[in-house]
Amino acid sequence: MKTQPELKLSDWFFPRASINTTTNWLAPVVWHGTYKEDILENNYANHKITVGLTVFAVGRYIELYLFNFISSANKYFMVGQKVIIYVLTDDFSKMPWPELSPLRTIKVFEIKREKRWQDVSMMRMKIISEHVVDHIQYEVDFLFCMDVDQVFVGKYGLETLGESVVQLHSYWYKAHPIEVPYERNQSSEAYIPIGEGDFYYHAATFGGTPIQVLNIARACFKGIMNDKKNNIEAVWHDESHLNKYFFLHKPTKLLSPEYNWDPHLRHPGEIKAFKIRWAHKHFKFFNRHVVF
Repeated sequence: MKTQPELKLSDWFFPRASINTTTNWLAPVVWHGTYKEDILENNYANHKITVGLTVFAVGRYIELYLFNFISSANKYFMVGQKVIIYVLTDDFSKMPWPELSPLRTIKVFEIKREKRWQDVSMMRMKIISEHVVDHIQYEVDFLFCMDVDQVFVGKYGLETLGESVVQLHSYWYKAHPIEVPYERNQSSEAYIPIGEGDFYYHAATFGGTPIQVLNIARACFKGIMNDKKNNIEAVWHDESHLNKYFFLHKPTKLLSPEYNWDPHLRHPGEIKAFKIRWAHKHFKFFNRHVVF
């Protein structure tokens, strides 16, 4: 039986000269129009895969965001592929159940309630790693971890798959590393020295193979707990630790801001097609410390 040759980056990825589409370690930065969707679809038609999507929904976030997140993911996330959506929630009774397309499954897991949103944000790394070890790694080929307060608005497809995938932050993707909000406390595990760093990554989306996601989550949680022992809380919590991880372990694929855009920002010319937009933030429902 003749085996199909492994798909190379040059087979499907076509950089644009007008924007940064390749890092200095030669990882692709995926923008709309830089990939051949048909080539990717033909390749994965011969390599059946399952893609996982984890999302945390706690307190009022369940009522305000979860239905729209799942419904939009059902429409746009990995169309034509088998998908398992893992919902991690602190209140199973409020779980919405939108109708799903074929090949899509929801699995719900109850998690411990935290008092502060900062603790929810940081503890998700521990929870992700536990669930990957327990069962997710045996069920999916690729896994994305996303925040619930966002909505899919365009096709989020096979071009995003990779060994370790990160999201360029829409606020900072053009900024020099000296300008971005890395953790600057030298005592923190998330510390990145001024003048160093590559890009600023948004913790609202990251992914890769299950083993790589496990490595990311474990490393971030270890850094968070070491900081806690020293009464340190990184400036942007788990996102600071995520940036430190990818400062030390370069991602194999980066996603342009089109894949996670704040609609309140001015629409620059290089943005061709939105894939995810931030949902409206209902700040009146949350005080500074509590998300319930």
